[in-house]
Amino acid sequence: MDATELLLTRQSCPRLIAPAPDEAQLKVILDAGARVPDHGGLSPWEFIIAQGEGLNRLGDIFSQAVTENGADEAKQAKAKSMPLRAPMVIVVVAKPQPHGKVPEFEQLIAAGCSTMAMQQAAFALGLGGIWRTGELAFDKRVHRSLDLSDADQIVGFLYLGTQAIKAPLKPGKSGSEFARYL
Repeated sequence: MDATELLLTRQSCPRLIAPAPDEAQLKVILDAGARVPDHGGLSPWEFIIAQGEGLNRLGDIFSQAVTENGADEAKQAKAKSMPLRAPMVIVVVAKPQPHGKVPEFEQLIAAGCSTMAMQQAAFALGLGGIWRTGELAFDKRVHRSLDLSDADQIVGFLYLGTQAIKAPLKPGKSGSEFARYL
């Protein structure tokens, strides 16, 4: 598949099974995440990888956060199982740094570009993935449990694995619908 086809046929894969990306594939995925537009060369991101027992630890973090927020047992159980929807989850964190020429907004976008690049790399390798956020991405308890600073922001939970089923391609929108000329 060439790059244009990859971009034009991209779609999220919510049903993911083992195997997760292997070591060589993960290196490619992480390298793609680090090779994005990055004004100032700040690399304002961190990739926290959860697989195997790490998925259970992430589930415990999620469950504890919703418990402390007053969730009932059903929501606690759901939160605990969320990371288990894929054999690997990469928590993508924006780590903005004070810089006179690079505003925080640009650094957040760069971290978002990292997430997209990693997902596209996974697709190029024949894997599946889905970029999720949700309330736990913004929960300060989750941030503390992941040793994030107050300035850090989770831009996504990138779930990766093998597609359980190959979903038919959803109809895409034409970019010209969103374009205008001056």
